[in-house]
Amino acid sequence: MDLGISGKRALVCASSKGLGKGCAMALAEAGVDLVVNARGAEALEATAQEIRTKHGVDVVSVAADVTTPEGQARLIEAAAGVDILVNNAGGPPPSMWHEWQREDFIKALDANMLAPIALITALMPGMIDRGWGRVVNITSQTVRAPIAELGLSGAARTGLTGYVAGTARQVAATGVTMNNLLPGLHATDRSISLDQNMARERGITNEEARALRAGSIPAKRFGTSEEFGATCAFLCSKYAGFIIGQNLLLDGGGVNLTM
Repeated sequence: MDLGISGKRALVCASSKGLGKGCAMALAEAGVDLVVNARGAEALEATAQEIRTKHGVDVVSVAADVTTPEGQARLIEAAAGVDILVNNAGGPPPSMWHEWQREDFIKALDANMLAPIALITALMPGMIDRGWGRVVNITSQTVRAPIAELGLSGAARTGLTGYVAGTARQVAATGVTMNNLLPGLHATDRSISLDQNMARERGITNEEARALRAGSIPAKRFGTSEEFGATCAFLCSKYAGFIIGQNLLLDGGGVNLTM
């Protein structure tokens, strides 16, 4: 299926592995040139070269921490004029409410709310001027169905959700769409850390914890970065211009909601 975005240019944050890499790969397959980002330069450049080899698109790699003002400035400079922005950043490690201090909330907000807003604020005006653009924010199923030990992440991402809900509707008439993708359990490094946390709490092996978590999903499996990336690419396509300010769950049916 031709998504109608060949020749466009995208910034995909935290894209050396996991869901971010899945998004970058799917956009590259659709013919989109990329600015990819992660903190680790070696892994990032390996991913960039893999994308170049597989899909023949132009890929610029920027090793930077998107959660810091310095990292954001480097990304904004490298991504000037992009048509597509995919915001992504890992959340805080699992913990419980009685452990959280003010500085923990500030770190979570910087990573999972304020960093994506900074990139949107810097890059979306150019999209508006050109009359076309796509912003996709990777958030979490926890903004719809909170998970106690992921409360820091859920609180910050819920703040971003509120920002997107209002802003997306303000810019919709300009040809720019903004939506959120809410992953549930996927086969990523983040999932491994959650397996380990459950294993410690329950005194079981990591493999047993993984099987328990997979068994709790109606689909009886974890999601893949490939199917997640394909969904992201569709939201960035020419066919998604009437999808505005939505929160799309990719969770195998794990969140039991009617709407």
